[in-house]
This record gives sequence, structure tokens and C-alpha cells, in this order.
Amino acid sequence: MARYTESVCRLCRREGMKLYLKGSRCYTKKCAFERRPTPPGQHGVRRRKLGDYGQQLREKQKVRRIYGVLERQFKNYFAEASRHSGVTGEYLLRMLELRLDNVVYRMGFAASRAQARQLVSHGHFAVNGRPTNIPSYQLKPGDRIEVRESRANREPFKLARETLRSHQPPEWLQVDPTALAGTVVEAPRREHMPQELSEQLVVEYYSR
Repeated sequence: MARYTESVCRLCRREGMKLYLKGSRCYTKKCAFERRPTPPGQHGVRRRKLGDYGQQLREKQKVRRIYGVLERQFKNYFAEASRHSGVTGEYLLRMLELRLDNVVYRMGFAASRAQARQLVSHGHFAVNGRPTNIPSYQLKPGDRIEVRESRANREPFKLARETLRSHQPPEWLQVDPTALAGTVVEAPRREHMPQELSEQLVVEYYSR
């Protein structure tokens, strides 16, 4: 399974904003972006004005990195979104939000999407009662995600039980902290997705 293995703090610095790729560390003073918000590299201090193409590229990279998707897979998501009627950019974000690893993160079972991806890959979760270890698995309304009974006493889920009580999942998800389970109530609408993302720039990038 291909994945990004370099420093994720460089990605935040490159995009000029916090992408929250390291969970709780991103909320502390140890965050690399807080200490050095300039782009990585010896010429990072110099900020050049971006043209239209540069803005489109940076937005595409930002979305891709937030959801932890590599280039080829992201391009396939866009191709799938462009085949559907409706707003292409919104459908693209909806598919990314409905990935199993993202839903596990949104429900509060993991501190970051990277941790959620690892937990899913290790087979800790079941979807509708069937063990599933594919992070990109596409969920749909009505699907139930739960920690497998044989894995519920593992350390990550002991911690999750403590944090889930104060965790506020998005409106399109329903979580049962006691059962370590949750349900996709509805497909996320645009107002439920990250407002700082401009999906139209991603559409323009691939429509060149």
C-alpha cells in the first residue's frame, strides 16, 4: 500500500496553513508550523505571488494532503466525480469524506487521519458486521462502523472511550461511545465539509 513517509510538518509549511496531520500535537506549541511558518527549503522565506495555475495547484495539493491521498488515487477520485451529475467539486469532497479512514477519524476513534488509516489497515474495524481493512472503502448512508469486539481492549480504544464523551462528531455521523460504534446518518453536505477548502480551484486545475 503506497503512502507518504516523509515529514508531514513540511506539508503544512508548504501549504502555508495547519493541515492537522499529527493529531493533538498540532494544537500545542510543539507544532512545527507555529515555530516556523515559512515554506521548507533554504529559499522558503521568499514568498512569490501565485498566478492562477499556482493557486489551483496549491489547492489541489492541500486537499490531497489533508485526506492523505496520493496523486494517482486523487486523480481517479476526480474522474469519478466528473462522471456524476451535479457539482463536481462537492461530489469530490463527499467521496473523500466518506472514505472509511476519514469517517473513523471524524467519529473520534483516532487522533488523526494517519492514525485512522493505520487502525483500519490493521483490521480493527468492521463495517456492517464484516471486518474491513481498506482505508479507502466508500461508505454510504446507513452503514454502521464499529471496533471489532476482539480489538476493543487495545490501548488506542481505551483512550478513545475517554475522549469520545467530549468529542462532537459532524451532523452526518452518529456515534455510540459505549459501544465504540457509529453510523453514517446521511451523505455529508457542503456545509458539513471543511470550509477552508476551495474545491472549484481543484476542478479548474484538472479542467485545463
